[in-house]
Amino acid sequence: MQGGLRVRKKYPFIPLPNYREYPVEEMRERLAEFYADVSRRRTVRDFSARDVPRDIIETALRAAGTAPSGANLQPWHFVVVSGAETKRRIREAAEVEEREFYEHRASPEWLEALEPLGTDAEKPFLEKAPYLIAVFLKKYSTMPDGRKVKHYYPAESTGLATGILITALHRAGLVCLTHTPSPMKFLNEILDRPPTERPFLLLVTGYPERDATVPDIKRKSLEQFVSFVSD
Repeated sequence: MQGGLRVRKKYPFIPLPNYREYPVEEMRERLAEFYADVSRRRTVRDFSARDVPRDIIETALRAAGTAPSGANLQPWHFVVVSGAETKRRIREAAEVEEREFYEHRASPEWLEALEPLGTDAEKPFLEKAPYLIAVFLKKYSTMPDGRKVKHYYPAESTGLATGILITALHRAGLVCLTHTPSPMKFLNEILDRPPTERPFLLLVTGYPERDATVPDIKRKSLEQFVSFVSD
């Protein structure tokens, strides 16, 4: 250690850039504002066909790319779909899997849990929303010289990036739906992604319909999902 900084001969470290510390009261204010904003976020299935400027989506994806990842290998790939024909193909393939799920794969308990949400095998939002963002998880990368580089904690890392993306889109005033038909291998074929990438989820995003509705459900209280251990 020199002057409080770690010294690395092969892999140099730099001082922490752009860190900002806030007075405690400002911390509380900033967090209260953030919580008030993010608590408005709801999963939406009624999408408007209104266009969204591409740069809005790009900035949200840049935010997603700041997520922490195992060994900083950033094991994700996002495919942004806006073309009508590709969205149609995705909807058709997704609904095949969804019908199989609702009619054969899902247990009675699972269907009962889904009933309050009003979901079924029909997914018109996959065509109507202006953007579908297919999120792929990469188990390893192939270097230009052909070497394979294993990715560590790819599911956890991709989940973190997706969470930031959803929050960024909400911050911009858009709504989202996380869609996970199973299996999702059809996304590799339709979007021409290699078999080394596994579809993680399909994020539908855009503006809500003017008359959009959502299920009347509640979130757990802090006491129901948090424990504090102080010694």
